[in-house]
Parts: sequence; C-alpha cells; structure tokens
Amino acid sequence: MGEVHLHSTSHRFDEKTQKRLSANVVSLNGNSSRSNAFDQHMQLENNSEERVKRIGDLEIGAKKCAKGVWVDGIQFGTQRETWTRKIDFLLSVVGFAVDLANIWRFPYLCFKNGGGVFLIPYTIMVLLGGIPLFLMELSLGQYYKKGAITTWGRICPLFKGIGYCVIMISFYTDFFYNVIIAWALHFFLASFTTELPWASCSNDYNSINCYEPSWNQGNDRACVSFNKTNETRMSSADEYFYKNFLGLHQAGSPNGSVARSLTDLGPINWQIASCLFIVYVICYFSMWKGIKMSGKVVWFTAIFPYVVLSVLFIRGITLPGAEKGIFYYIRPDFDKLFVPQVWQDAATQVFFSLGPGFGVLMAYSSYNEFHNNVYRDAIITSTINCATSFLSGFVIFSVLGYMSCKSGKDIETVAKEGPGLVFVVYPEALATMPGASLWSIIFFLMLLTLGLDSSFGGSEAIITALSDEYPLIKRNRETFIAILFTFYMLVGFTMCTQGGILVMEWLIVYGTSWGLLIAVLCETIVVSFFYGIKQFSRDFCEMLGFEPNFYWKLCWTVGAPLFLLGTVVSSFVTYEPLTYQDYSYPFWANFLGILFALSAVTAIPLIGVYKLLTSKGKNMKEKFAAVTMPYRKRTSQLEYQPISPVSVADVVL
Repeated sequence: MGEVHLHSTSHRFDEKTQKRLSANVVSLNGNSSRSNAFDQHMQLENNSEERVKRIGDLEIGAKKCAKGVWVDGIQFGTQRETWTRKIDFLLSVVGFAVDLANIWRFPYLCFKNGGGVFLIPYTIMVLLGGIPLFLMELSLGQYYKKGAITTWGRICPLFKGIGYCVIMISFYTDFFYNVIIAWALHFFLASFTTELPWASCSNDYNSINCYEPSWNQGNDRACVSFNKTNETRMSSADEYFYKNFLGLHQAGSPNGSVARSLTDLGPINWQIASCLFIVYVICYFSMWKGIKMSGKVVWFTAIFPYVVLSVLFIRGITLPGAEKGIFYYIRPDFDKLFVPQVWQDAATQVFFSLGPGFGVLMAYSSYNEFHNNVYRDAIITSTINCATSFLSGFVIFSVLGYMSCKSGKDIETVAKEGPGLVFVVYPEALATMPGASLWSIIFFLMLLTLGLDSSFGGSEAIITALSDEYPLIKRNRETFIAILFTFYMLVGFTMCTQGGILVMEWLIVYGTSWGLLIAVLCETIVVSFFYGIKQFSRDFCEMLGFEPNFYWKLCWTVGAPLFLLGTVVSSFVTYEPLTYQDYSYPFWANFLGILFALSAVTAIPLIGVYKLLTSKGKNMKEKFAAVTMPYRKRTSQLEYQPISPVSVADVVL
C-alpha cells in the first residue's frame, strides 16, 4: 500500500475529514509515515458533490484495500510481483527470444541469400528496426508495470485493441508451438537406445526405396561420390519422421507423397499426444506460481542450450567435410544484395527472432524494478540473440558439410529449412557418428529446452495481460492456467493426427504473419505520434535518468515504421497460395487463412470504435481528444493517475 494524493487549487476539507481519511490509511498498513505523506500532499479542489463523492470512493477503497478492491480503475491493496534476481529476467528474455527458429531458419536463410553477404541486410534491419522495437516494448512494460492490454489502454485508450491483438497472436502461436516441443520430447526419449530408430531401413514401415546413411560412408576421413540414380530415394531418417512418426506419408502412396489432407487428417498418433500432455504438465508446474517459479526453471532451460551449442560446434568443425559446409554458409555472393527477396527475408527473420509484438517483452519487463537499466538489458539480450543465430549456422552447416561429404550429395540437396532440418537431416547425421545415442540425447534435449523457454514467454504474455485487466483471473491464476492449457491441448490434438503437420503449417503461415506485422506497425505509430516521442523520452528519462539519443528517436519515428511498412507491403505483394511438399491447400483453406491472419488485427478498430463511442464528450471532437489522451500519467514509480478533461485527482498506490 502506498500514498493517496488529492491535488486541488483553492478550498480545503475540514480538519476532521482530513484526519479521518489519514487514519484509514494508517490503520490499513500500520505505518504512520504513510499518513504524514498523505497529509503533506492533501489539498482540496472544492466542495462539489462530484468531488466529495470521489473522495468517498477513495476512502472506501482505502478501507477495503486489504482485499484488493478496485476503485475508479485503481487497484488497492496489492503489490506487483518482481523478479527475485535481475539475472532471472535476462535469462527469461533470452530464453524467449532464442528459440527453434534460430536453429532451423537463420542458417538456411544465410546459406540461401548470399552467405556472409546476408549479414549486411540482416545487420541493417537489426539496427533499424529490430533492437529499437525490442527496447521500446521492454521500456513500456517496465514503465507502466502492466501487461499488453492494460498498458496500451493507458498509453492511448483509442488503441487499446493493440493489446488484445498481440495477445490473440500469442494465443494462435501457442496452438502449434508446443506440438513441435512434443516432437522434440519424443525424439529425446527415442534416443535412449543402443541403435537410433531412424538409422535403419529394417523396420516394417520402411519402403524398398529406403537407404541408410551408413551405406554411403567411406572411411572416416574420406568423402565419397553419390550415385545420382539414388537421389529420388528416401533416407531412413526421412521415412522415420514422415512415414512412421507423423504418418503423413503412407505405404502405397508415391514415394515422398503427402497421403493426407485437411479434410482427411487421419487418426491421432497417441505417441505425439502423450508427449504433448507431458509438455503441458511441465509448462503448468513451471508457471502456475508466477515468475518466481519460472525464473528458477530458466536457469536450466536458457543456459543448457548454450552448453550444447558449444559442444556441437566443437564436434562439428572436427568432422570430415565440415569446411565445405561452413564455406557454403558464409561465402559471399554480392549479387544477392540487389535481390528484394533477400531484404525481405532479413527483415522477417529479425522481426520474428527478436519477438516484439507478442506481448512477451512487455509482460516480462513489467515485473522489473522501476529504475532497472532496461536500456542495457535490451542491448545485451538482443545481441545475444543475434550472435546465437550466427553461431547456430556453424553448428548446422559443419554437419551438413559432413553429410554432403559422406553421401556425395551437394550441399544444396542436403540443406533444408524448418522442421525437416532438425528432425530429419541433423538426426541422420548424428546417427552416423560414434556415440550416436548420446549426441542425439543432448541435441534433442537442447531443442526441448529452447522450445520450453519460448512457450513460457508466450503463455506468460497472455496470463499477465489478462490478469492485469481482469482481477478475477489474477486471483485464480492456477485455475486459469489449467483451463488455458487444457484448451491448448485439445486444439493441439488436431496436429497430433497423421495430417496434423498440414494444420500446423496453416497456423504458422496465417496465424503469425500479417497480423503480427500490422500490430507492431500500429505500436510504433501510436508511441511516436499519438503518445508522442517526447513523452516517451521523458518516461524513459524518469526510469533511467537520461533520455534516448537522436538515433533511437529517429528509429522509432522513421526507421522502424518504414521497416515494418515495407515488410507488410512486401509480404502482401509476394503472397502465394500455401503449399506443403506436394500438397496444395484448397482455395477455401487459403481464404480462411487470410481471414484468420487478419482476425487479430480487427480487435484494433473494433475496440477503438467502442472506446470512441463510449467516451465522455459533448461532440466527436471532444470524444476523440479524450480517447487519444494517455489514460494514465505517472506521478510516482508505483502507480498512475487517470486524466480526463473533467478530473484532475491523482491517486498513487
């Protein structure tokens, strides 16, 4: 509990009234210094019935604050949880930002888009849009100390829908993300054997076109030539993943052909479903008690992947053919700089890698101390994220060079993007190494921990935002998380079917693309031009003691909006109907996908119109002025003041 300030201009309540209100605050927290602070700042505006009623409401709130009562939008009697240690926050942010895409997407994009040359557009996009957006969200969360919904409602009530939009996007992402973690869990458990199950073609599900990686091996340090007639055949790892594990490819169908469709998903694979259940149990007991619990878990889940990456890097560069893979990874092709798609890939990778727009950064930083150096945190964590992406390229391509060497295939043939890289190509390579089971165990444990960190972040964004906006959820956190995860799991069962990866691909493409880009574009516009870059800079200075320099202001007002606008336009212009392997999604699936992609964005105009129509004001001009005015103005490091044309009372908790 803190202080209650009532600012006025001329008149005063009688002494008896002041003493009674002071006594209520003292009796609440037993601290007479709070009463002194209250008396010191207390002033009267007038004796109007409206002001007297407001004071009465505040008195009621003070009397009942031990129960966490809300009066006039202010929560009495609660204190926000904070991170136990600063390092817990840093590890949580790093764990969220560094996810599976750093392993399976960035290295492939670098290889595809000119090798080392790709680092030029990538670095420009990081400096122009990535880190500025990263810092902006962390700063807003720490300043307002609330989740996305409440924070955007306080910044600009007209755009409170941004908060709902980003939470819906996190909601959509969580539908499929934990299914991928369940895959990693299955492969991790399947690795506890003397012979990896994807290393052999002697299983019942294998076709006559199956070949084992060991068939093409020469001696330990030699590379062999590949029989070109075998290029249409499938490796044992391919058949294990697509035919046995997923069930996407069926016996009797053309080799490598998708045998399922959106209208024929097939039965549920209970191996995947069981792993999905275990993943949600892990997530639940890591998060049900709040950041105090998840802050402990990330000490393992955020640090362990770096141990494994370091070990795999050392092992990878010592393999035969590693230099060939690394050369393909970093060799410069300067002609690629003039290809628009390269710049689009760089912008998209930066944006989705650092993770603004999911509400996670805002949620995590809201649990910081007010004067925490969030500027330094943003630089450190974003740099770690980008460096991890680059390091993972050496880990992946050293092994791809080894696979190319052993199989005789070109790097272009071996390299894959997405799940196929980490669930087919890399396991196939591990199966040919001495101690294959051990290497496989630590690799998939790394994937498991990488995924869990990001899953924690997405779920915490939703939980924090809804808890701050709806006190009932906050008081029943454990129950709410159980209901949320149960719903996630039921939806996830559709992706545990034989055709489930088709549903997953649909969600990945349409659930986290346009909506996320548009939401963050709106964020930059609101902060720069509605809230005002000057006000944001003053808030920043209030926290850290210095204002952001011209570079940051230029990025927030010009660089980031142009970066996002260009990415949005490019994604629309280059849109193509969705396909997966040889399966083309029907028209209705693409049409519904576009509607689904834009569904989260509709929260912004819908809630904006509602706020405009229900705001106070005699005419539309006054209403618009009311909903574009910051709803809360900070008067201390603990709480905020509602401001409107008809009320100037400050309430500080």
